[in-house]
Amino acid sequence: MATKKKWSAKVDTDSTHPDEGLFKKSPSTIAKALASKRISPKGPGSRRRMLTFYSNRAGKNLPAERKTALKKAKTILSGIIADQKEKPAAQKSSTQKAAAKKATREAVKKVTTRTKKKATKKAA
Repeated sequence: MATKKKWSAKVDTDSTHPDEGLFKKSPSTIAKALASKRISPKGPGSRRRMLTFYSNRAGKNLPAERKTALKKAKTILSGIIADQKEKPAAQKSSTQKAAAKKATREAVKKVTTRTKKKATKKAA
């Protein structure tokens, strides 16, 4: 008697994957990469889930400095997502795409600056 194939055998989609070694980079690099449509085209929720999934799976084996870096990346990514929600959706022209990239860079700078200010206040 032949066994019936499971539905999962028919699935042929390939989920998006971040570049190898992405989560070993700086927090701002991680946030920028996850904010790109290439890595997470399904929107802000998938970006956040990807980062959370990695930190949960790697959890026990990560050194404290990497855990801190991932938390910073999550904060930066949250700031980028918040800034993108304020801006109008889907832009078409290359000029508008360049403006969107610039806005993302500015959002990263803004959140990074806020994080640094908070860290200096705590240190003082």
